[in-house]
Amino acid sequence: MLTRLEVHGFKNLLDLSIDFGPFTCIAGENGTGKSNVFDAIQFLSLLADRPMMEAAQDVRGVHGERHGDPRDLFWNGYRSGHHRMRFAAEMIVPPQVEDDFGRITNPTTTFLRYELEIGYQAPSGLDRFGRLTLLREHLRHITKGAAKDHLRFPHNAAHFRNGVISGHRSGAPYISTDTDASSGEPIVKIHQDGGSRGQPKPAAASRAPGTVVSTITSSDDPTILAARREMESWRRLALEPSALRSADRYMDPQTMGVDGSHLPAALYRVAHTAAKADPDQVYARVAGRLSDLTGVQIRELGVDQDEVRQLLTVQVRETDGMLLPARSLSEGTLRFLALCVLLEDPTVRGMICMEEPENGIHPANLNPMVELVQDLAVDPTQPPGTDNPFRQVLINTHSPGVVQLVSPDDLLFADTAVHRTEDGSMARSLRLRPLTGTWRLAGERRDYVTKADILPYLTTPPGAQITLDLGAA
Repeated sequence: MLTRLEVHGFKNLLDLSIDFGPFTCIAGENGTGKSNVFDAIQFLSLLADRPMMEAAQDVRGVHGERHGDPRDLFWNGYRSGHHRMRFAAEMIVPPQVEDDFGRITNPTTTFLRYELEIGYQAPSGLDRFGRLTLLREHLRHITKGAAKDHLRFPHNAAHFRNGVISGHRSGAPYISTDTDASSGEPIVKIHQDGGSRGQPKPAAASRAPGTVVSTITSSDDPTILAARREMESWRRLALEPSALRSADRYMDPQTMGVDGSHLPAALYRVAHTAAKADPDQVYARVAGRLSDLTGVQIRELGVDQDEVRQLLTVQVRETDGMLLPARSLSEGTLRFLALCVLLEDPTVRGMICMEEPENGIHPANLNPMVELVQDLAVDPTQPPGTDNPFRQVLINTHSPGVVQLVSPDDLLFADTAVHRTEDGSMARSLRLRPLTGTWRLAGERRDYVTKADILPYLTTPPGAQITLDLGAA
């Protein structure tokens, strides 16, 4: 679980700090840079698994496309001078992870703070785009005693916090960065999980193609490996109709992709491996969710097994008895179906990022859609487990209808504000503000919005059967 994100110098994110709960909705007009928050999370996730330049290529470019020039990721990337971007992520990592060799290991502690600073080196010779350079990397533990102040969202300490935060460590961090006295170059050091005993393993950072976290593949450094696995689990859903409509071969992966591919195989696996349930019960729950949508007349749902062609296909039976393949459903209904499958899959953990989940959904169906994405997130009043998977959800939206349905505690309102940079220049950057009276105002936060501020934005869409109840301003 990503509990806090700090970003500076990435696209239009300047001195941005966000505290996350199990469910967070970022709302605001298009063009403010809401998607850049998703990009920053995706970039950190990619950096945990790939070289820096490859990760940069896979992050959405400034115009929504892939670009070869890494300067696209810096807010001032095409100006002269030094380029820096800084990240900090506080996270709760899994209590048990598997290394690349299939060995199970346990981190020393499960609540961590990861800090990363990346620079840019101009091109030389045949290099046309320059490259990203590792300037600083740091990973340390957050003690159980300090966890209460870091986990600001409402939760049950006995059932939730004490269950997901474990371990003890004193002494050195897991990863630190020093400066070489002779060359002035950064030196990254890996410290043993046992504490300050033993010599740290140093490595020059200036020519490193990737982060230290991305190089840890074995159980020798279990806590760093757990941080890597956690960041790798942060996924950005971009459900594509063509992928959702595809049948699966028997040998295809049984985990649904971020584009919705392998939906039939994933549903079949979940239905046949669900604890204390038979396949028909899983299919019935998914069909029941789909029937909540106005205009969707579904009585039954299942996965057809074509033994001749060795294909799996999701089929639905409408209330009039007609049997149809799920690919005949509308795009919005298919996306809703994919989220229903994720809800039933207890193996899906980490953060799920979704942009504008209301797309393709009739305004009258906003309520069941919002309820579904909220139900995907862990309930922090109960112990995480098979019936309460440890995952969180982040969505962004420009729909006033979605804003009216989301709890004020879960809302952040996006706009832009003038920001003074280190060199004294002014720049417009993304600003995220919570609603007054909510938990997000705890600590150092003083900027907020009131109900009066957002009422002009909250115009009920035609046909939406929803109400606004944000409480007193």
